[in-house]
Amino acid sequence: MKLVKIIAAALLAGGAAGLQADDHADTAAKIKAAMASDIRSESETERDRNRRPVETLEFFGLRDDMTVVELLPGGGWYTKILVPVLAENGSYHAAIGAGRVQEAMSDVAGFEEMSVVAEDARIFREDGERLYSMEMDGLGVEDVDMVLTFRNYHNFSESGRRAMNEAAYAALKTGGIYGVVDHTMRHMEAPNDENRRRFDPVLAIKEIQEAGFRLVDYSRLHYRADDELEYEVGRRSVSGNTDRFTLKFVKE
Repeated sequence: MKLVKIIAAALLAGGAAGLQADDHADTAAKIKAAMASDIRSESETERDRNRRPVETLEFFGLRDDMTVVELLPGGGWYTKILVPVLAENGSYHAAIGAGRVQEAMSDVAGFEEMSVVAEDARIFREDGERLYSMEMDGLGVEDVDMVLTFRNYHNFSESGRRAMNEAAYAALKTGGIYGVVDHTMRHMEAPNDENRRRFDPVLAIKEIQEAGFRLVDYSRLHYRADDELEYEVGRRSVSGNTDRFTLKFVKE
């Protein structure tokens, strides 16, 4: 069964074909202003056309008055957009492995109130293992509106992914949104050197639903027909232009 049919079946099984996003216009204007900020490097702005943050965050239903957790913010590509957008009316929390971006932004005006949570989370690799495991007691915040994670799911073992999903579920309020974006792997393809930074979206849906979430929508924003899902995401032929799944879940 093709991926679109699998996702459509999951949506119907959940009892809804999607959630209508609230008016995004004011938030979109703030996203565009953050994108134009000089705190962003040239290499970061060069990715705007591909990553499409305005449309992606609109799809997830972001509003500027939300409480948002970003899991594993890495170098802070989305952090530099989300923090200014949420600064006035909402709140932003960076969770798990946020030390690098916190240090980089510590002296930047407007980022002094950036909250870092789940600092005690332990990320590690067992001997001989390629994927990371994770141990944590939760995100340290409750009743949040949205949890987002971008291109991180593929890095973790099954136990690590389940820890991430369960922590997101516990932190969200009822009706809260869990948004997941990652590089697409062929469905049920065996692991190999070329797909090591990709993930099967059908398996992601299965695991996230098992944590208690309901799939409410998916987007083709990051569909790339010329990515044949054959090569490692860093290879020149697909780097910066990988096919990515974009999934939206709700806590009921």
